[in-house]
Amino acid sequence: MSAAGERVQLFLGEHEREQADRKLPHGEVCVRSIRSPDKQTENEDSAAIIQLGDDSLVLAVADGVGGAAAGREASNATVRALSRVLARLPDETPQLRPAILDAVDQANKAVLGLARGAATTLVVAHLDATRLQSYHVGDSELLTVGQRGRVKQRVVPHSPTGFAVEAGLLDEDEAVRHDQRHVLFNVIGSSDMRVEVGPAVQLAAHDTVLLASDGLFDNLYIDEIVDSIKSGPLVAAADRLVERVQTRMQGRDMPDQPCKPDDLTVVLFRPHKPR
Repeated sequence: MSAAGERVQLFLGEHEREQADRKLPHGEVCVRSIRSPDKQTENEDSAAIIQLGDDSLVLAVADGVGGAAAGREASNATVRALSRVLARLPDETPQLRPAILDAVDQANKAVLGLARGAATTLVVAHLDATRLQSYHVGDSELLTVGQRGRVKQRVVPHSPTGFAVEAGLLDEDEAVRHDQRHVLFNVIGSSDMRVEVGPAVQLAAHDTVLLASDGLFDNLYIDEIVDSIKSGPLVAAADRLVERVQTRMQGRDMPDQPCKPDDLTVVLFRPHKPR
């Protein structure tokens, strides 16, 4: 769904597969959102591309929690609230942080208002020229990768395994298979929801920013993800990443590899090369 002259584009799980490849003033964006191969119900993930003038861009992924219709409603309500608040701002708004935090607070109230036990995760990237700021709630993740494969930034999932990996108590590969991987401390749809704001990161011309639901990180190891997206045309990187996840989800890979069918949403961004 698009609005405001293509300045806002929402992906609301209305189809089995949704995608977009766009060249914007800020850089190139690729979105892939695909329903789990293991179910017939609708995709519970949502995503958003929100343009704010020529220099500012907001990307988001939300993953509805719970496996019921309310999960999709929660993720939809969250990206709608984010886009509604930000689309009303003047193009040259100097500080987006208060507006983004307000939008997430409004999303939390909207999800609580569903009164169905609904909840969702959310990860947001605000890109301003060559500067990136992340915001997240739950275990949808953001990753920034250099052309040579160096991970420049990764948010910490709000889960026992996420905190354990960050503290060095659990190996990353062990975390993928851990039985508490999907226990969440923090979600939108909770009275004590909190937003974690990441440090500002300067982007180089060949850096790639990834936002994704846990359908990605439950099925590929981090080095496989980095290898898929670090270089080459962005559209090809998005397709390559999704193909690897789908192969893993469908059990066509090695039996000792992670395999958890789930809805999958990935958003890739790469700034334009300097002229």
